[in-house]
Amino acid sequence: MARSPSTPVGVFPQTRMRRNRRWDWSRRMVRENTLTPDDLIWPVFVCDGVDRTEKIATMPGVVRYSPDQLPKAVGEAKALGIPSVALFPATPAELKTPDGREAWNPNNLVCQAIRAIKDTHPDMGVMCDVALDPFNSDGHDGIVRDGHVVNDETIEALCRQAFVQVEAGCDIIAPSDMMDGRIGALRVALDESGHDQILLMSYAAKFSSGFYGPFRSAIDSNSFLKGETKDTYQMDPANTDEAMREVALDIAEGADMFMVKPGLPYLDIIQRVKEQFGVPTFAYNVSGEYAMLRFAAENGALDYEHVMMETLMSFKRAGCNGVLTYFAIDAAKLLNGE
Repeated sequence: MARSPSTPVGVFPQTRMRRNRRWDWSRRMVRENTLTPDDLIWPVFVCDGVDRTEKIATMPGVVRYSPDQLPKAVGEAKALGIPSVALFPATPAELKTPDGREAWNPNNLVCQAIRAIKDTHPDMGVMCDVALDPFNSDGHDGIVRDGHVVNDETIEALCRQAFVQVEAGCDIIAPSDMMDGRIGALRVALDESGHDQILLMSYAAKFSSGFYGPFRSAIDSNSFLKGETKDTYQMDPANTDEAMREVALDIAEGADMFMVKPGLPYLDIIQRVKEQFGVPTFAYNVSGEYAMLRFAAENGALDYEHVMMETLMSFKRAGCNGVLTYFAIDAAKLLNGE
């Protein structure tokens, strides 16, 4: 009800922030950040065999696909407007060795998966992790010598791994290993082998986090790690300036895009990277972040769709160009009104 003209001026606020929030259309009209399927990259786990899908107990709603099952799953993502998938293999234990040589087998699970996708969906972006932990019998991202993950020998292995991936049809090489100098070495190796158009997405700021547990179960690397940490190569969660140095180095070495991992506990890092460098910046909404929301929702503590979309918007608000997320399919369906 309108106030009487005799009501003293100043009793009520003249600036009312709630006016713009009154209707759905007005909220959409003044919205500062938007989320679309274009912002999503779907991480997909690949398992050995034919006509197989395997549930992952620690990640409700997430499965491993055998290569022949990928075209259908990726086709669904493509139809929803998701531009790219990221592949992670669950390598059979008998193929894991101390040097991780299965990583550069041109017919390994990743290469089979790439070809299966590209044969049916050639215009779908395919991103591949470059690190040895899915293939290493020590469970580490690099080669272990005398109890220490060696840097330069690991880089040589990573270049061989990346080569078979791009030969199979990979579009984005995404090294997550955190070895010093690997971006420069990969850029040179790719360019000299005629793959100068391949994108490099550097996991520039990857922290030694407790949020990776479900992922390590999904690729079966945790049992090989035997309780060891990755503190000597992944970043200390207490550091932010160090993350800026890592990004600056990877810019100088030729990376095209940059990843912060994990996502939710490191929104401050994402914001600093975007503000300081203005480069294409992505977050990995990692397995532990996904699992804790899914388990909480399944037990009635949270509204699944609400917290999923709120979480993804937080990455956009922090400055992300896109997000790797296990929520990708469900989020894209909501964004498309399904």
